[in-house]
Amino acid sequence: MTVRIVEKYLEDLRAVVEETLFSQKALIAQMAQRMALLLGNGHKLLIMGNGGSASDAEHFAAELVGRFLKERSALPVIALTDNSSVMTALGNDYGFEAVFRRQVEAFARKGDGVVAISTSGNSQNVIEGLEIAQRIGCETFALLGRDGGKIAHMVDNPLIIPSYETPHIQELHIAVIHLLCHIVEETLWAEKACS
Repeated sequence: MTVRIVEKYLEDLRAVVEETLFSQKALIAQMAQRMALLLGNGHKLLIMGNGGSASDAEHFAAELVGRFLKERSALPVIALTDNSSVMTALGNDYGFEAVFRRQVEAFARKGDGVVAISTSGNSQNVIEGLEIAQRIGCETFALLGRDGGKIAHMVDNPLIIPSYETPHIQELHIAVIHLLCHIVEETLWAEKACS
């Protein structure tokens, strides 16, 4: 019984990996190139998400501020979930819907990138953060699941994991984050090595 649970889970995950490879590989590469371009031009990335997606935002930022696979200069990437005092103050004073909107307003500048991570694509606080980002003139990105929700229709670069299972969406989000970091590093540091 337990072995069958393991087999079924991993078989289902493999199916999502294969479908993502088939339907999203070009979009992953395109998203990575866009991120590399804006970072290479001196802009920053702001990343936001709730729950497990908040952890993914922090993981993503850590890989780019620190390093993924290459020893290289730090990149300007901020996870908007990192400061618990800011998050709780904004939630208390303005409501939870404002926790990303206020931070995007504070930190984003025209030409920066704002990345949303949401398995449902319908997180109101993420939507409000993206709306401000668009007003400022940021390029917007999203890692989503299910049908992409509202966010899929409002960002410049949506990437939807083809699954309705939250754990599998999150597992593929991590894989995509690692791919984005890998391609950003290879792109920026290959260019620097050639110049």
